[in-house]
Amino acid sequence: MNIDPKPITPPSRDRILAQLDSVEPWDVIVIGGGATGLGTAVDAAARGYRTLLVEAEDFAKGTSSKATKLVHGGVRYLAQGNISLVREALHERGLLARNAPHVVALGLRGAGL
Repeated sequence: MNIDPKPITPPSRDRILAQLDSVEPWDVIVIGGGATGLGTAVDAAARGYRTLLVEAEDFAKGTSSKATKLVHGGVRYLAQGNISLVREALHERGLLARNAPHVVALGLRGAGL
């Protein structure tokens, strides 16, 4: 049995943009499909908002390692002497814990402690 698969061609950017113009207005538009943008879009969609996530490249291609540092608190960077990063990360983690406690684990196991 000889199967000759057809190549998959993604739709053109112009075609996608034309389709976006024909739908109802979006409640939330997120620009950037990294860790933060994707999380924001998922949260908005889960809350029932009509959500559009726009990314120039592949999703999560440029995901910043700093985003994960902020979630776990950056405590392991104390050993490297990066006090400013740890201070910023702990501040951001506190905001996340207050605003989205389901995103932040309360223990320090993930921080290597």
